Amino acid sequence: MPRSLDGLVLAPVADQAPGQVGTRTRFTYHERGGEIWAEYAGGDVVRGHLVGTRQGDRLDFRYVQLKQDGTTSGGHCVSTVVELPDGRVRLEETWEWESQEGSGTSVVEELHARVEQVTAQDR
Repeated sequence: MPRSLDGLVLAPVADQAPGQVGTRTRFTYHERGGEIWAEYAGGDVVRGHLVGTRQGDRLDFRYVQLKQDGTTSGGHCVSTVVELPDGRVRLEETWEWESQEGSGTSVVEELHARVEQVTAQDR
């Protein structure tokens, strides 16, 4: 089984449609005893939460978020945890909105602390 997600910060590798998560969104994951949860924010998302379970390299969770325009939305996601050659974690996701139309796939990857610090200085 790939390593624990507990304490990892991940970000999408590409932007989704407007009003959804994007490359400026940061997910902070937690994991304990097969449970996973995360807080996320950034870009069009003011605040988001996800909660679910992990079995091996498979995550199954529901998410809900508050967007910059004051609207809320939520959905369901199934992700596969992949360990990259450099030791970072990637989540390959298949998601579906439950509060609106739409579904798709996305990829989020663990950020290295140094990369995140440089990015923060550039803002």
